[in-house]
Amino acid sequence: MNFIESIKERAREKLQTIVLAETEDARVLKAADIALRESYANIILVGEEQRINKIASENNLDIHQARIIDPKISEQTELLASEFYETRKHKGMTLEEAHQIISGSPLYFGCMLVKVGIADGMVAGAVYTSSDLLRAALQTIKTDKTIKVASSFILMDVPDCGYGENGLFIYADAGLNQNPTSEQLAEIAYTSAETFRSLIKREPYVAMLSHSTFASAPDHPDIIKVRDAVKYAQANYPLLKVDGELQLDAAIIPEVAAKKAPNSPVAGRANVLVFPDLDSGNIAYKITERLAKAKAYGPITQGLLKPINDLSRGCNAEDIAGAIAITAVQAIEKNK
Repeated sequence: MNFIESIKERAREKLQTIVLAETEDARVLKAADIALRESYANIILVGEEQRINKIASENNLDIHQARIIDPKISEQTELLASEFYETRKHKGMTLEEAHQIISGSPLYFGCMLVKVGIADGMVAGAVYTSSDLLRAALQTIKTDKTIKVASSFILMDVPDCGYGENGLFIYADAGLNQNPTSEQLAEIAYTSAETFRSLIKREPYVAMLSHSTFASAPDHPDIIKVRDAVKYAQANYPLLKVDGELQLDAAIIPEVAAKKAPNSPVAGRANVLVFPDLDSGNIAYKITERLAKAKAYGPITQGLLKPINDLSRGCNAEDIAGAIAITAVQAIEKNK
């Protein structure tokens, strides 16, 4: 059983309800068809019922088991607008403005369905940008106060790969924090390790990546930032298996690690890769996805009170279906 099938199997143990907000995209409806047909999530589709059913029919998709909610006519809209107003009134929002946003934005409507417990999680980003989705999530769901830094990761499943956890890796942060500080990198490392343990049920080995391995390059503020992040992580999370700064080859290839970092407890076996900034993380995951023909699930958020997860706008229906399963398992874990 491959990784995403194992995630779907876990999702079937306690069905969660996942919202899909971009229902005029056939990829999204196909993903809903997959999730419903394979019985690993209940689905709410946000949008106009006639329009959704027309797109489904045109693409031979079966979504009859999905619940369709149109924000413009739903009896839920008043409740969600009132709840949203209570969340944002300290920012000067009026009840009328809250109603306009909730009735007019599938993203905000979907997030509020999750916030009030009608749904357990949401997946979007096939049409909307990451900034659109994250703005809606942060204004509605809010962050988990037990986690110091909200971040995101890509779950990479690389075929025919003996590195990482048999080709499974977490790449972080690949969608949220542009240029994290040393302390933020350390927090991202810890959260990503806990996510790896929760989703993959294996021991995380965290590499803090750089263009240098243990001062192999001249000191530079970018290297020092990563080095300081390692020190912070080791001091604050002594049980965390984390090391750096490490180049990618030293992090994942045992033969290279033996030469470049022979005494590292992480080098050569890393399965959680923490990138020094958003540029490098995002570029790396797209290179891996396209050149290694890997499956890339995410960006998946960490640090929100409830799971609201992003997609690449270049995703296909199977990617969305996988993100639905991951979101469902995240919701199950949060409710334990």
